[in-house]
Amino acid sequence: MAEPIALMVGLGNPGPEYTQTRHNAGFWFIDAVARQCGVQLRHEARFHGEAARVNVSGHNLWLLKPSTFMNRSGLAVAALANFYKIAPAAILVIHDELDFDPGVLRLKEGGGHAGHNGLKDIAAQLGTPQFPRVRVGVGRAASAADKINYVLGKPPSAERHQIDDALTDLLHELPKLVAGEWDKAQMVLHGRGKAP
Repeated sequence: MAEPIALMVGLGNPGPEYTQTRHNAGFWFIDAVARQCGVQLRHEARFHGEAARVNVSGHNLWLLKPSTFMNRSGLAVAALANFYKIAPAAILVIHDELDFDPGVLRLKEGGGHAGHNGLKDIAAQLGTPQFPRVRVGVGRAASAADKINYVLGKPPSAERHQIDDALTDLLHELPKLVAGEWDKAQMVLHGRGKAP
């Protein structure tokens, strides 16, 4: 049993030119949660992002989409977490994952950033890498040199469908994740596809 979630953060880049790019998979999920909960994310200058308060199966939590660019994501996360005194263990970060095929999901309770600039900045701003994450597979770049172009590219429709299907499954497991019932959620989500 993990700690109940008080803040759920989706990572991405602001602006219409980035909306459909792989790097914004975290934003896609937060938007889906907001739609399901019937709330509108509002710009909160003090939190450097768009935020909303929601209730999921009796658990109150914040949704957050940083409006900083990816490599400054920690600024928004730390601002909201510090204001409401939310511990890192109660912050769930949803982000794109290059190591997994499109549609593969993996839950992870802390650890390294594996070169992901959003995670790197959040760990730096919180002073610890020990915050839970959901890694959303978006497929692999052809080479290390192509990583930036790849994550800032739009996935073909077949891959986007795979990612959207995964996010729908993740939405179904949201009550378990928010309650800290990670083992139960993992049993469902980790069966979606193989990760290396």
